[in-house]
Amino acid sequence: MAIPLRIPVRFEDVFPHGAFVLSVDASNDFERVQAGSEDVQERDKETGERMWVVRVVDGDPAARAAEVKIKIVAPVQPTPPEVLAGTAFRPAEFDGLTVTPWINTNGSRPKLGFSIRARAMRPVLSARRGQQVAS
Repeated sequence: MAIPLRIPVRFEDVFPHGAFVLSVDASNDFERVQAGSEDVQERDKETGERMWVVRVVDGDPAARAAEVKIKIVAPVQPTPPEVLAGTAFRPAEFDGLTVTPWINTNGSRPKLGFSIRARAMRPVLSARRGQQVAS
């Protein structure tokens, strides 16, 4: 049995309490930065498209890390959803989520980490009416 490098997961399994967008920025390719390249943005190895980092707050109060980074491959910078009226929050859902396990060897004890990627980001839809949450 072949186990894929990127493991498909459902949004509701990774973020059962929702996810709230903080920012969307270009993902830097550190080899390009060190080489002094003008264009330091990371590219997807399979498609050559630009990669973006979406910083989100995990809505789960018991989450080990409140802030999570999700990478998205897209030719242009993804636009975050509108701010939820009366709050500073931008609730979002992500389509085509995958996780890639890796081992963090920094520090005294290695620990397991996960890299998260998504195909797309979209506004949260109301569960009852299938409509975008009012902003």
